[in-house]
Amino acid sequence: MGEKNILAYFKSPEEAEKAASELQTLGVVDMQIDRISRFPGDGVGRIMNPITGNISSLADVTLGADVSNRDAGVLLAADVGASGMSDGGQDDTIGRDILLTIVVEEEKHHSALQIVEKNGGIQ
Repeated sequence: MGEKNILAYFKSPEEAEKAASELQTLGVVDMQIDRISRFPGDGVGRIMNPITGNISSLADVTLGADVSNRDAGVLLAADVGASGMSDGGQDDTIGRDILLTIVVEEEKHHSALQIVEKNGGIQ
Protein backbone atom coordinates (compact mmCIF):
# COMPACT_ATOMS: atom_id res chain seq x y z
CA MET A 1 0.00 0.00 0.00
CA GLY A 2 1.00 3.62 -0.56
CA GLU A 3 1.25 6.53 1.80
CA LYS A 4 -0.71 9.80 1.95
CA ASN A 5 0.19 13.09 3.58
CA ILE A 6 -1.95 15.61 5.43
CA LEU A 7 -1.12 19.25 6.17
CA ALA A 8 -3.40 20.32 9.03
CA TYR A 9 -3.57 23.86 10.44
CA PHE A 10 -4.42 24.58 14.09
CA LYS A 11 -4.91 27.68 16.23
CA SER A 12 -2.82 26.44 19.15
CA PRO A 13 0.00 23.98 19.82
CA GLU A 14 -2.21 22.24 22.38
CA GLU A 15 -4.85 21.43 19.73
CA ALA A 16 -2.19 20.01 17.42
CA GLU A 17 -0.58 17.99 20.20
CA LYS A 18 -3.95 16.51 21.21
CA ALA A 19 -4.59 15.48 17.60
CA ALA A 20 -1.03 14.11 17.35
CA SER A 21 -1.49 11.90 20.41
CA GLU A 22 -4.72 10.46 18.94
CA LEU A 23 -2.99 9.96 15.61
CA GLN A 24 -0.19 8.02 17.35
CA THR A 25 -2.75 5.45 18.48
CA LEU A 26 -4.00 5.20 14.88
CA GLY A 27 -0.45 4.55 13.72
CA VAL A 28 1.33 7.06 11.54
CA VAL A 29 4.44 6.73 9.40
CA ASP A 30 5.74 10.20 10.32
CA MET A 31 4.43 13.33 12.04
CA GLN A 32 5.76 16.80 12.90
CA ILE A 33 4.40 19.99 14.52
CA ASP A 34 5.76 23.40 13.47
CA ARG A 35 4.88 27.07 13.90
CA ILE A 36 4.60 28.76 10.52
CA SER A 37 4.31 32.34 9.27
CA ARG A 38 3.73 34.10 5.99
CA PHE A 39 6.44 36.55 6.92
CA PRO A 40 10.23 36.06 6.95
CA GLY A 41 12.40 35.84 10.03
CA ASP A 42 11.77 35.09 13.67
CA GLY A 43 10.17 38.43 14.42
CA VAL A 44 11.43 41.46 16.21
CA GLY A 45 13.60 40.60 19.19
CA ARG A 46 13.76 44.06 20.70
CA ILE A 47 11.33 46.44 22.33
CA MET A 48 10.89 49.69 20.45
CA ASN A 49 8.71 52.74 20.65
CA PRO A 50 7.01 53.26 17.27
CA ILE A 51 6.79 57.00 17.89
CA THR A 52 10.45 57.61 18.63
CA GLY A 53 12.04 54.42 17.31
CA ASN A 54 13.44 53.75 13.88
CA ILE A 55 11.03 51.17 12.47
CA SER A 56 11.51 49.69 9.03
CA SER A 57 7.80 49.27 8.19
CA LEU A 58 4.29 48.81 9.52
CA ALA A 59 4.79 45.05 9.12
CA ASP A 60 7.74 45.27 11.50
CA VAL A 61 5.52 46.76 14.23
CA THR A 62 2.19 44.96 13.73
CA LEU A 63 3.25 41.57 12.36
CA GLY A 64 6.67 41.15 13.90
CA ALA A 65 8.12 40.58 10.43
CA ASP A 66 11.87 40.64 10.00
CA VAL A 67 11.96 43.21 7.21
CA SER A 68 15.21 43.20 5.26
CA ASN A 69 14.72 46.32 3.14
CA ARG A 70 12.29 49.17 2.51
CA ASP A 71 10.68 47.56 -0.57
CA ALA A 72 9.93 44.34 1.30
CA GLY A 73 8.51 46.41 4.19
CA VAL A 74 6.10 48.24 1.89
CA LEU A 75 4.93 44.97 0.34
CA LEU A 76 4.42 43.25 3.71
CA ALA A 77 2.61 46.28 5.15
CA ALA A 78 0.07 46.02 2.31
CA ASP A 79 -1.13 42.70 3.79
CA VAL A 80 -4.54 42.94 5.48
CA GLY A 81 -3.05 41.44 8.62
CA ALA A 82 -0.87 44.54 9.11
CA SER A 83 -3.90 46.80 9.39
CA GLY A 84 -5.94 44.46 11.56
CA MET A 85 -8.86 44.70 9.14
CA SER A 86 -8.91 41.04 8.09
CA ASP A 87 -11.99 38.92 8.83
CA GLY A 88 -10.18 35.61 8.34
CA GLY A 89 -11.19 35.01 4.76
CA GLN A 90 -13.35 32.25 3.35
CA ASP A 91 -11.16 29.40 4.58
CA ASP A 92 -10.60 30.96 8.04
CA THR A 93 -6.85 30.34 8.07
CA ILE A 94 -6.00 33.60 9.86
CA GLY A 95 -4.64 32.73 13.30
CA ARG A 96 -3.89 29.13 12.35
CA ASP A 97 -0.12 29.23 12.58
CA ILE A 98 0.47 25.70 13.86
CA LEU A 99 1.11 23.13 11.13
CA LEU A 100 0.75 19.42 11.84
CA THR A 101 2.31 17.40 9.02
CA ILE A 102 1.19 13.78 8.94
CA VAL A 103 2.18 10.81 6.78
CA VAL A 104 -0.14 7.81 7.06
CA GLU A 105 -0.75 4.60 5.20
CA GLU A 106 -3.38 5.02 2.51
CA GLU A 107 -6.05 2.94 4.26
CA LYS A 108 -5.77 5.11 7.42
CA HIS A 109 -6.03 8.46 5.58
CA HIS A 110 -9.78 8.97 6.10
CA SER A 111 -9.55 8.12 9.82
CA ALA A 112 -6.64 10.53 10.24
CA LEU A 113 -8.64 13.33 8.58
CA GLN A 114 -11.51 12.71 11.00
CA ILE A 115 -9.15 12.98 13.99
CA VAL A 116 -7.73 16.26 12.65
CA GLU A 117 -11.21 17.77 12.16
CA LYS A 118 -12.45 16.52 15.55
CA ASN A 119 -9.57 18.36 17.24
CA GLY A 120 -10.19 21.70 15.49
CA GLY A 121 -7.77 21.37 12.58
CA ILE A 122 -8.42 22.24 8.96
CA GLN A 123 -6.55 21.03 5.93
